[in-house]
Amino acid sequence: MTAFVFWPIVIGIIVTLIAVALSYSLKIIKEYERGVTFRFGHVRPLMQPGVHFLFPLVDKLERIELRVVTLTIPPQEIISKDNVSVRVNAVVMFEVTDPVKAVLEVENYAVATSQIAQTTLRSLLGRASLDDLLAHREALNEDLARIINSQTERWGVLTRIVEIKDVEIPEMMQRALAREAEAERERRAKVISAHGELQSSQELREAAEELSKSPAALQLRYLQTVLELGADQNSTIVFPLPIDIMGGFMEHLGSMRKTEPQN
Repeated sequence: MTAFVFWPIVIGIIVTLIAVALSYSLKIIKEYERGVTFRFGHVRPLMQPGVHFLFPLVDKLERIELRVVTLTIPPQEIISKDNVSVRVNAVVMFEVTDPVKAVLEVENYAVATSQIAQTTLRSLLGRASLDDLLAHREALNEDLARIINSQTERWGVLTRIVEIKDVEIPEMMQRALAREAEAERERRAKVISAHGELQSSQELREAAEELSKSPAALQLRYLQTVLELGADQNSTIVFPLPIDIMGGFMEHLGSMRKTEPQN
């Protein structure tokens, strides 16, 4: 093999080795990432976004994302405080605030956060009644976030949001709740109707008292009612006569009979 063939091959191999070494040595950290590096097993200062050089076979890089991670908790079977079986699922949004702790304090912070969220969900909601699950979700969400944060804080993980998504209850309980809601609506309707009747009776009593003070006004009201009834041509009007008028008419008729001459 001549020198003209040998040296280009050697140079090509050297360039290839250098390119491979650089590909393993040069690392790019993105803006939403941080780099935790170990050299001979010891942690080094945190890598910021940019290009960094690592020694092959000496340095080891762990990339940690700082973006918010959305974690869906699978449905959990829970027995509520009032002994009702429900299925509850939730969503947890968390982020890493301390990348070094997230690597050193826990093996897999995402899996650990998921397990803590599931156990906390079952524990907390098991102490709540069905009414609380349906009507006080915001308070339960805040309690869940607080308890989860107390566990994950030492890992450098902050839980931003915990939301209970769905609460599935048995069909029998759904029918019972529907009947209860219908009964409550009927009760409210009856109460409103009773209040309306009471207010109407009070106003009618006040109107009767006012009309009784003026007989002329009572007669005008009577005539107005007759005119309103007579607006319909197909209606039959019955004129009620007051007892006092009939009494006077009967007395007058009796006196006329007494004055008639005897045959």
